[in-house]
Amino acid sequence: MTATLRRTPCVGICSTTYGDLVCRGCKRFAHEIDQWNGYADDQRLLVWERLYKLREGALLAHARIIDRATLNERAEALKVPDRDALSAANLAYEVIRRLPRADDFPGLGIVPRVDAAHAGELYQRVEAELYRRAVAQYERDFHVPAR
Repeated sequence: MTATLRRTPCVGICSTTYGDLVCRGCKRFAHEIDQWNGYADDQRLLVWERLYKLREGALLAHARIIDRATLNERAEALKVPDRDALSAANLAYEVIRRLPRADDFPGLGIVPRVDAAHAGELYQRVEAELYRRAVAQYERDFHVPAR
C-alpha cells in the first residue's frame, strides 16, 4: 500500500471504551488503540495493511467493481485522498463511506452482490461484514472471544 496513511484509523466511534475488544468504529483491536501513540511507523503500517485487507474482503463480498474509471470519477468528486494508490475495492469502500446514505448505484462503477436498495444500505452491510471479519481475526490470533 503506497497511500499516505492518515494519522490514525479512528473514525470517532470507539466502542472499546464500553468493553469491546474490537472497535466497532475503526475495527482495530483494543490493545492497538491503547498503544497507537507509542507505535513506530512500521507497526502502524502493519495495522493499516490489515485494515485495508479486511475492507477489501468485506467490500468484495457484497459488491462488484464494474468500472474503475467511473469509480475514480466519483472518488475525485468526493475528494477521496490517494485515489490512485488504493485498490479498486478500497476505493469503492471509501466512496460508499462518503456518499449520502440514499444515493443510488448508477454512476458509482460498482454493483451490489446483495439486495441493497441504495449505497447507504450497502455500506451498512459492508461495515457489518468488516466487523465480523475483524472479530474473527482477533479470536483466531488471540484465542480469546472478542464479545
